[in-house]
Amino acid sequence: MSELDVTFPAMGSDIRLLLGEPLEPGLPDPAEAAARVREYVERFDAQLSRFRPDSELSALNRDERAAVPASQLLCSAVAAGLWAAERSGGLVDPTLLGQIEAAGYRESRRGVTPAPLLDALAAAPPRRAARPSAGALYRRVAVDHAAGVVRRPPGVRIDTGGAGKGLCADAMAHMLRGYSRFVIDCGGDMRVGGDDARTTPYRIELEHPLTRDHQDALSLGSGAIATSGINSRVWQNGDGAYAHHLLDPASGEPAWTGLVSVTALAPSALEAETLAKTAFLLGPRGARRVLRSRGGAIVHEDGRLERIGSCWHEPLLHLRVAPVAGVAA
Repeated sequence: MSELDVTFPAMGSDIRLLLGEPLEPGLPDPAEAAARVREYVERFDAQLSRFRPDSELSALNRDERAAVPASQLLCSAVAAGLWAAERSGGLVDPTLLGQIEAAGYRESRRGVTPAPLLDALAAAPPRRAARPSAGALYRRVAVDHAAGVVRRPPGVRIDTGGAGKGLCADAMAHMLRGYSRFVIDCGGDMRVGGDDARTTPYRIELEHPLTRDHQDALSLGSGAIATSGINSRVWQNGDGAYAHHLLDPASGEPAWTGLVSVTALAPSALEAETLAKTAFLLGPRGARRVLRSRGGAIVHEDGRLERIGSCWHEPLLHLRVAPVAGVAA
């Protein structure tokens, strides 16, 4: 089974694409399709990165008007962030940009070695589930798609963050819907699709965030999987305190919930990303509740991996992403 396999840098991570043959006449060959997808992702990144002062998102955040004209891409990304906030009960809040910068995440951490996670966990405050912000500023943000306008009180800044990555992965999947099979790994948000993938699904292996071993896998022939955790984005500030990028909206501080990472499954990457973050922020008991309907996994601070749902395969030795012959989706 021949597939194109390409990787390129974007959105602060590596974007990987596996692509089969076109099933419909007139579609470009896999190499050209991959080039078009890459062009889209790079445009998405250029317009929506908070780390680029010339991006449209940065311009929106600097704008002092209450109603700001915005492209359809920016409108869609802000709307995705608002959807994630509502879906998570206010836990995945796109208006915490000031707080995440105050925590030390002002620039892209691509290529930056994370702080030792075990040291960070040892120094962390008592564990507790995150709570939504009492102010809930995201409720004061609105998107008018018809007019092409984002409305919010001046000074309220927006971080499209993980919701943006999920939205991007879903858009890439839409672009590739006429191909026999595909896998999109968009910085940890993964989409799988294609007719052949439904009959011969991919076996997707999870890397343990503490040991880096690959011992658990699941089959996916259609839909999305996302992992959210603190192992790759944890740092030590100048005052010696450790921090990470998953914030408790109620306090504006990094959330230490007793979990290291959460993996969630869903029909779309945006929903999987949202579920994974919500589950992490709620801690073990809340995570089980969030993941119960679709499945996933949680990794506790002691390294214990807890599988949730019936989507799992037997342990593997070492396999990243490969088709599984004869396994129903």
